[in-house]
Amino acid sequence: MNGTAFSFDPDWASTLTAPFMTNAFLAGLCIALAAGIMGYFTIARHSTFAAHALAHIGLPGATGAVLLGLPVSAGLGAFALGGALVIGALGKKASQREIATGTVLAFATGMGLFFARLSSSASQQMQSILFGSILTITTGQIVGFAIFDVLLLAVLAVIYRPLLFSSLDEQVAQAKGVPVGLMNICFMAIMAGVITIAVPAVGTLLVFALVVTPAATANIIARSPFSAMVAATIICLVSIWGGLVVSAMFPAPPSFVIVTISTIFWIIAKVAETVRRR
Repeated sequence: MNGTAFSFDPDWASTLTAPFMTNAFLAGLCIALAAGIMGYFTIARHSTFAAHALAHIGLPGATGAVLLGLPVSAGLGAFALGGALVIGALGKKASQREIATGTVLAFATGMGLFFARLSSSASQQMQSILFGSILTITTGQIVGFAIFDVLLLAVLAVIYRPLLFSSLDEQVAQAKGVPVGLMNICFMAIMAGVITIAVPAVGTLLVFALVVTPAATANIIARSPFSAMVAATIICLVSIWGGLVVSAMFPAPPSFVIVTISTIFWIIAKVAETVRRR
């Protein structure tokens, strides 16, 4: 994959068969499943800012892990989960969640920069943390992603109905006896896990394009919550796999291409929706 960015690579087909690319494709499948499903709930609960913030809240965990010689994903996941639980506990209403999210986000971002200044190795890791490095994902990480997906599906099988009810109409759900506070904490905790597995692909700055943008596109073209989740998963998967193929053909950062494809899908859906309404 050497050469000038956007210059055609005649050996792109052989690049796609390389072991690191196989790992990237498998990781993309795991990430798309988790991000597609939870992306729908993120939009339904009006928690897009919280989802974006969780990636940045995990930043000090990632840089701190490098500082201590621990796996980056472990530190990222620990801080994202901690931030999610704090936001979920403090923000029982949408307005409260915005305040809690902004406060935790600001503190975590400052801490992440502080940790990065303490270690040159942490500073060197900042680019991959911020922008992702899907081509360096290991087999061990893929196993972890797959285990998370299985746990995600198992948990959703139990809480799907109350989580969906509280996402679509929080006040009515609360009146019907749905534990809205518990559902909020569960949602935030699951989102922390989704962010943890999505960040290696596109980084903390671009994770919005995998968790929210495909789901936003799916909401335009789908008619039911389940079909929206399926559509979001497919769009996310096509964005990741398409990004990997294009980045092999025209050497460029995969995260940039993945985000571009995801955004193009959203633009096409918005234009089609506008034309249909007229």
